[in-house]
Amino acid sequence: MLLAFKIKIALACIVGVAGPTAIAPMVARLQDPVTSVAEPALVEIAPGTINYRESGDHVRDGRQAESPITAIRFDRPLTIMTHQVSAADYQACVEANACRAMERDIAVAIDRPVVQVSWLDANAYAEWLSLKTGRRYRLPTDAEWAHAAGTRFKDDGLSVDDTDPARRWIARYERESALPDDPNPRSFGSFGRNEHGVADLAGNVWEWTSTCFTRNVLDSAGRVVKTVNNCGVRLAEGAHRAYVTDFIRDARAGGCASGRPPANLGFRLVRDPPTWSQSIAQRLGRLMHAVRA
Repeated sequence: MLLAFKIKIALACIVGVAGPTAIAPMVARLQDPVTSVAEPALVEIAPGTINYRESGDHVRDGRQAESPITAIRFDRPLTIMTHQVSAADYQACVEANACRAMERDIAVAIDRPVVQVSWLDANAYAEWLSLKTGRRYRLPTDAEWAHAAGTRFKDDGLSVDDTDPARRWIARYERESALPDDPNPRSFGSFGRNEHGVADLAGNVWEWTSTCFTRNVLDSAGRVVKTVNNCGVRLAEGAHRAYVTDFIRDARAGGCASGRPPANLGFRLVRDPPTWSQSIAQRLGRLMHAVRA
Protein backbone atom coordinates (compact mmCIF):
# COMPACT_ATOMS: atom_id res chain seq x y z
CA MET A 1 0.00 0.00 0.00
CA LEU A 2 2.80 2.40 0.90
CA LEU A 3 4.54 1.72 -2.42
CA ALA A 4 1.32 2.28 -4.34
CA PHE A 5 0.85 5.58 -2.50
CA LYS A 6 4.37 6.64 -3.49
CA ILE A 7 3.64 5.86 -7.12
CA LYS A 8 0.53 8.04 -6.99
CA ILE A 9 2.58 10.88 -5.54
CA ALA A 10 5.20 10.44 -8.30
CA LEU A 11 2.53 10.57 -11.00
CA ALA A 12 1.04 13.68 -9.43
CA CYS A 13 4.45 15.36 -9.42
CA ILE A 14 5.02 14.49 -13.08
CA VAL A 15 1.60 15.87 -14.03
CA GLY A 16 2.52 19.05 -12.20
CA VAL A 17 5.76 19.38 -14.16
CA ALA A 18 4.78 18.08 -17.58
CA GLY A 19 1.03 18.68 -17.60
CA PRO A 20 -1.83 16.19 -18.19
CA THR A 21 -1.36 16.14 -21.97
CA ALA A 22 2.24 14.95 -21.69
CA ILE A 23 1.55 12.33 -19.03
CA ALA A 24 -1.55 10.75 -20.59
CA PRO A 25 0.25 8.59 -23.22
CA MET A 26 2.79 7.50 -20.61
CA VAL A 27 0.08 6.36 -18.17
CA ALA A 28 -1.72 4.57 -21.01
CA ARG A 29 1.43 2.56 -21.77
CA LEU A 30 1.80 1.62 -18.10
CA GLN A 31 -1.78 0.37 -18.01
CA ASP A 32 -1.42 -1.73 -21.16
CA PRO A 33 1.53 -4.11 -20.56
CA VAL A 34 -0.08 -7.01 -22.44
CA THR A 35 0.55 -5.43 -25.84
CA SER A 36 4.28 -4.93 -25.32
CA VAL A 37 6.81 -6.99 -27.27
CA ALA A 38 10.37 -8.05 -26.48
CA GLU A 39 13.13 -5.79 -27.74
CA PRO A 40 15.57 -7.20 -30.31
CA ALA A 41 19.24 -8.01 -29.69
CA LEU A 42 21.27 -4.82 -29.97
CA VAL A 43 24.89 -3.74 -30.37
CA GLU A 44 26.23 -0.42 -29.09
CA ILE A 45 28.82 1.19 -31.35
CA ALA A 46 31.23 3.52 -29.54
CA PRO A 47 31.55 7.16 -30.65
CA GLY A 48 34.10 7.74 -33.36
CA THR A 49 34.98 9.37 -36.67
CA ILE A 50 34.62 7.83 -40.13
CA ASN A 51 35.72 8.91 -43.59
CA TYR A 52 32.48 8.90 -45.50
CA ARG A 53 32.00 9.28 -49.24
CA GLU A 54 28.95 11.44 -49.82
CA SER A 55 25.97 9.61 -51.32
CA GLY A 56 23.98 10.71 -54.36
CA ASP A 57 25.03 12.27 -57.63
CA HIS A 58 27.54 15.13 -57.77
CA VAL A 59 27.83 17.58 -60.64
CA ARG A 60 30.50 20.20 -61.38
CA ASP A 61 30.30 22.54 -64.40
CA GLY A 62 27.38 20.52 -65.75
CA ARG A 63 29.33 17.24 -65.72
CA GLN A 64 29.32 14.21 -63.47
CA ALA A 65 31.87 14.57 -60.67
CA GLU A 66 33.37 12.19 -58.15
CA SER A 67 31.63 12.25 -54.77
CA PRO A 68 33.76 13.93 -52.08
CA ILE A 69 34.92 12.20 -48.91
CA THR A 70 34.21 13.95 -45.61
CA ALA A 71 35.06 13.13 -42.00
CA ILE A 72 31.94 12.55 -39.89
CA ARG A 73 32.13 12.49 -36.11
CA PHE A 74 29.66 10.50 -34.02
CA ASP A 75 29.68 12.00 -30.55
CA ARG A 76 27.22 9.55 -28.98
CA PRO A 77 27.07 5.75 -29.03
CA LEU A 78 24.99 4.25 -31.82
CA THR A 79 22.66 1.41 -30.80
CA ILE A 80 21.72 -0.83 -33.72
CA MET A 81 20.16 -4.28 -34.16
CA THR A 82 22.64 -7.15 -34.13
CA HIS A 83 20.68 -8.89 -36.89
CA GLN A 84 18.27 -7.75 -39.54
CA VAL A 85 14.59 -7.87 -38.65
CA SER A 86 13.48 -11.49 -38.93
CA ALA A 87 10.56 -12.72 -41.02
CA ALA A 88 8.84 -13.96 -37.85
CA ASP A 89 9.15 -10.59 -36.10
CA TYR A 90 7.83 -8.80 -39.17
CA GLN A 91 4.93 -11.27 -39.32
CA ALA A 92 3.95 -10.22 -35.79
CA CYS A 93 3.51 -6.69 -37.12
CA VAL A 94 1.42 -8.06 -40.01
CA GLU A 95 -0.82 -9.95 -37.58
CA ALA A 96 -1.28 -6.73 -35.60
CA ASN A 97 -2.55 -5.10 -38.84
CA ALA A 98 0.27 -2.55 -38.66
CA CYS A 99 2.40 -3.91 -41.56
CA ARG A 100 1.67 -5.09 -45.08
CA ALA A 101 1.76 -8.85 -45.60
CA MET A 102 4.93 -10.46 -46.89
CA GLU A 103 5.15 -11.96 -50.34
CA ARG A 104 3.83 -15.53 -50.50
CA ASP A 105 7.19 -17.13 -51.21
CA ILE A 106 8.86 -15.66 -48.08
CA ALA A 107 9.13 -18.24 -45.28
CA VAL A 108 8.11 -17.05 -41.80
CA ALA A 109 11.23 -17.91 -39.79
CA ILE A 110 12.77 -16.50 -36.62
CA ASP A 111 16.34 -17.16 -37.80
CA ARG A 112 16.09 -15.60 -41.26
CA PRO A 113 15.70 -11.97 -42.33
CA VAL A 114 12.49 -10.66 -43.78
CA VAL A 115 13.16 -9.80 -47.42
CA GLN A 116 11.33 -8.24 -50.36
CA VAL A 117 10.00 -5.43 -48.21
CA SER A 118 9.80 -1.81 -49.28
CA TRP A 119 11.09 1.26 -47.49
CA LEU A 120 7.48 2.02 -46.59
CA ASP A 121 7.14 -1.47 -45.07
CA ALA A 122 10.33 -1.02 -43.04
CA ASN A 123 9.22 2.37 -41.76
CA ALA A 124 5.81 0.96 -40.75
CA TYR A 125 7.53 -1.80 -38.76
CA ALA A 126 9.77 0.74 -37.01
CA GLU A 127 6.72 2.77 -35.95
CA TRP A 128 4.94 -0.37 -34.70
CA LEU A 129 7.96 -1.60 -32.74
CA SER A 130 8.40 1.85 -31.20
CA LEU A 131 4.77 1.84 -30.06
CA LYS A 132 5.00 -1.64 -28.58
CA THR A 133 8.30 -1.18 -26.73
CA GLY A 134 7.99 2.44 -25.69
CA ARG A 135 11.42 3.09 -27.25
CA ARG A 136 12.06 4.95 -30.50
CA TYR A 137 13.23 2.70 -33.31
CA ARG A 138 14.00 4.03 -36.78
CA LEU A 139 15.93 3.27 -39.93
CA PRO A 140 19.58 4.37 -39.78
CA THR A 141 20.93 7.11 -41.97
CA ASP A 142 23.44 5.96 -44.57
CA ALA A 143 26.27 7.52 -42.53
CA GLU A 144 25.10 5.67 -39.41
CA TRP A 145 24.96 2.42 -41.36
CA ALA A 146 28.53 3.04 -42.58
CA HIS A 147 29.65 3.73 -39.00
CA ALA A 148 28.08 0.47 -37.77
CA ALA A 149 29.40 -1.49 -40.76
CA GLY A 150 33.01 -0.55 -40.01
CA THR A 151 35.33 -2.49 -42.29
CA ARG A 152 32.32 -4.02 -44.04
CA PHE A 153 31.47 -0.64 -45.56
CA LYS A 154 32.82 -0.53 -49.10
CA ASP A 155 33.84 2.73 -50.72
CA ASP A 156 31.86 3.04 -53.95
CA GLY A 157 33.92 5.87 -55.39
CA LEU A 158 34.91 5.74 -59.04
CA SER A 159 37.07 8.10 -61.04
CA VAL A 160 35.34 10.29 -63.58
CA ASP A 161 36.57 10.65 -67.16
CA ASP A 162 35.77 14.23 -68.21
CA THR A 163 35.99 13.30 -71.88
CA ASP A 164 33.57 10.37 -71.55
CA PRO A 165 31.45 10.37 -68.32
CA ALA A 166 29.67 7.19 -69.43
CA ARG A 167 32.83 5.22 -68.63
CA ARG A 168 32.10 5.71 -64.93
CA TRP A 169 28.72 4.01 -65.24
CA ILE A 170 30.24 1.16 -67.23
CA ALA A 171 32.96 0.67 -64.60
CA ARG A 172 30.36 0.61 -61.84
CA TYR A 173 28.23 -1.96 -63.61
CA GLU A 174 31.25 -4.18 -64.30
CA ARG A 175 32.34 -4.00 -60.66
CA GLU A 176 28.88 -4.84 -59.32
CA SER A 177 28.31 -7.58 -61.91
CA ALA A 178 31.40 -9.36 -60.59
CA LEU A 179 29.70 -9.95 -57.22
CA PRO A 180 28.39 -13.49 -56.49
CA ASP A 181 24.81 -14.07 -57.60
CA ASP A 182 23.29 -15.46 -54.38
CA PRO A 183 19.60 -14.52 -54.10
CA ASN A 184 18.52 -17.00 -51.39
CA PRO A 185 18.30 -15.50 -47.87
CA ARG A 186 20.41 -17.37 -45.33
CA SER A 187 20.05 -17.92 -41.61
CA PHE A 188 21.44 -15.29 -39.26
CA GLY A 189 25.20 -15.45 -38.82
CA SER A 190 25.91 -16.92 -42.26
CA PHE A 191 27.94 -13.86 -43.28
CA GLY A 192 29.69 -13.48 -39.92
CA ARG A 193 30.10 -10.47 -37.66
CA ASN A 194 32.20 -7.38 -38.07
CA GLU A 195 34.56 -5.88 -35.50
CA HIS A 196 31.61 -4.26 -33.68
CA GLY A 197 29.67 -7.51 -33.36
CA VAL A 198 27.05 -6.57 -35.98
CA ALA A 199 26.06 -9.61 -38.04
CA ASP A 200 25.52 -10.22 -41.75
CA LEU A 201 26.46 -6.80 -43.08
CA ALA A 202 27.06 -6.55 -46.84
CA GLY A 203 25.82 -10.08 -47.45
CA ASN A 204 23.03 -10.81 -49.93
CA VAL A 205 20.42 -8.67 -48.13
CA TRP A 206 20.54 -4.93 -48.81
CA GLU A 207 19.28 -2.83 -45.91
CA TRP A 208 17.08 0.22 -46.23
CA THR A 209 18.32 3.51 -44.78
CA SER A 210 16.46 6.77 -44.19
CA THR A 211 18.77 8.66 -46.58
CA CYS A 212 17.12 10.22 -49.62
CA PHE A 213 18.65 10.30 -53.07
CA THR A 214 20.30 13.67 -53.67
CA ARG A 215 21.77 15.58 -56.59
CA ASN A 216 24.56 17.87 -55.43
CA VAL A 217 26.15 20.78 -57.28
CA LEU A 218 29.84 21.38 -56.47
CA ASP A 219 31.87 24.54 -56.78
CA SER A 220 35.38 24.64 -58.26
CA ALA A 221 36.88 23.63 -54.89
CA GLY A 222 34.65 20.54 -54.65
CA ARG A 223 32.33 21.94 -51.98
CA VAL A 224 28.58 21.24 -52.19
CA VAL A 225 26.78 24.52 -52.92
CA LYS A 226 23.33 23.19 -53.82
CA THR A 227 21.43 19.99 -53.02
CA VAL A 228 18.16 18.72 -54.49
CA ASN A 229 16.51 15.88 -52.53
CA ASN A 230 14.30 13.15 -53.96
CA CYS A 231 12.85 11.24 -51.01
CA GLY A 232 10.77 9.03 -53.27
CA VAL A 233 14.07 7.19 -53.79
CA ARG A 234 16.01 5.88 -50.78
CA LEU A 235 19.47 4.47 -50.31
CA ALA A 236 19.83 0.74 -49.56
CA GLU A 237 23.17 -0.53 -48.24
CA GLY A 238 24.74 -3.93 -48.83
CA ALA A 239 27.51 -5.32 -50.98
CA HIS A 240 27.26 -1.95 -52.76
CA ARG A 241 25.10 1.13 -52.54
CA ALA A 242 21.78 1.06 -54.35
CA TYR A 243 19.14 3.73 -54.89
CA VAL A 244 15.67 2.22 -54.92
CA THR A 245 12.16 3.69 -55.19
CA ASP A 246 10.58 3.64 -51.73
CA PHE A 247 7.54 1.47 -52.58
CA ILE A 248 9.53 -1.22 -54.41
CA ARG A 249 9.78 -4.60 -52.66
CA ASP A 250 11.85 -6.50 -55.21
CA ALA A 251 14.45 -4.31 -56.90
CA ARG A 252 15.24 -7.06 -59.40
CA ALA A 253 11.82 -6.42 -60.95
CA GLY A 254 12.44 -2.69 -61.30
CA GLY A 255 12.86 0.38 -59.14
CA CYS A 256 16.65 0.49 -58.87
CA ALA A 257 17.90 3.90 -59.94
CA SER A 258 21.26 2.72 -61.29
CA GLY A 259 23.72 -0.16 -61.21
CA ARG A 260 23.04 -3.79 -60.47
CA PRO A 261 19.85 -4.18 -58.37
CA PRO A 262 19.95 -5.70 -54.86
CA ALA A 263 19.20 -9.41 -54.61
CA ASN A 264 17.01 -8.84 -51.53
CA LEU A 265 15.66 -5.82 -49.68
CA GLY A 266 15.52 -6.05 -45.87
CA PHE A 267 16.36 -3.80 -42.93
CA ARG A 268 17.64 -3.40 -39.40
CA LEU A 269 16.83 -0.55 -37.04
CA VAL A 270 18.58 1.91 -34.78
CA ARG A 271 17.28 2.55 -31.27
CA ASP A 272 17.50 6.14 -30.08
CA PRO A 273 18.33 7.03 -26.45
CA PRO A 274 15.19 7.43 -24.31
CA THR A 275 13.69 10.85 -23.84
CA TRP A 276 13.05 12.26 -20.37
CA SER A 277 9.41 11.14 -20.37
CA GLN A 278 10.34 7.64 -21.55
CA SER A 279 12.88 7.30 -18.73
CA ILE A 280 10.24 8.29 -16.17
CA ALA A 281 7.73 5.90 -17.73
CA GLN A 282 10.18 3.00 -17.52
CA ARG A 283 10.86 3.68 -13.85
CA LEU A 284 7.16 3.90 -13.06
CA GLY A 285 6.55 0.74 -15.04
CA ARG A 286 9.03 -1.13 -12.86
CA LEU A 287 7.32 0.26 -9.74
CA MET A 288 3.89 -0.78 -11.02
CA HIS A 289 5.22 -4.26 -11.71
CA ALA A 290 6.58 -4.46 -8.16
CA VAL A 291 3.17 -3.46 -6.75
CA ARG A 292 1.37 -6.15 -8.78
CA ALA A 293 3.94 -8.74 -7.66
